[in-house]
Amino acid sequence: MLPFMIELPQRTGPKPRTTDGAPHEQIDQNPPPETYALLKDKAFDFPLVDRRPSIISVPGTEALWLTEVAEHSCAEAFMRGNEFAHVHPPYDGSMHMMLPVEQVRDMIIKGWGETHPLVPLGRMPETTVMVFGPRDVVEVEIVLGLIGVSHQFALGEGFVLEHSD
Repeated sequence: MLPFMIELPQRTGPKPRTTDGAPHEQIDQNPPPETYALLKDKAFDFPLVDRRPSIISVPGTEALWLTEVAEHSCAEAFMRGNEFAHVHPPYDGSMHMMLPVEQVRDMIIKGWGETHPLVPLGRMPETTVMVFGPRDVVEVEIVLGLIGVSHQFALGEGFVLEHSD
């Protein structure tokens, strides 16, 4: 396991329904208003992160944007520009983020999210995922842990990037 990966518990219940194209949205099991508010209150508290409107998602989506730093991670750690994650509007409540491949695999196996539908088409890197919206306070903390991994991935901290020659 990489240094900044987190060990996820198995998510309970069935997988939420999601759209199978762009925009990629969560259709059911959306966060209750107080849970969504808690997620939004905490999601933007990471160092070197600006809260901005997303440049890649639907209106009302707020992005976690890595501030300008001298060195940061690879292109696979960002959606566009320095946007490495974003929180969809309240009617959806899910997030898209960039995660190292090892964390992507574990997250999907444990039921916390899914690959973005543009990944199999080769239009986005395999590090692009949807993390399902948290249904309660405990799940907010788990999602915040994944945001933390995405943040560290964007910063390039603790990750050995493999390059194909």
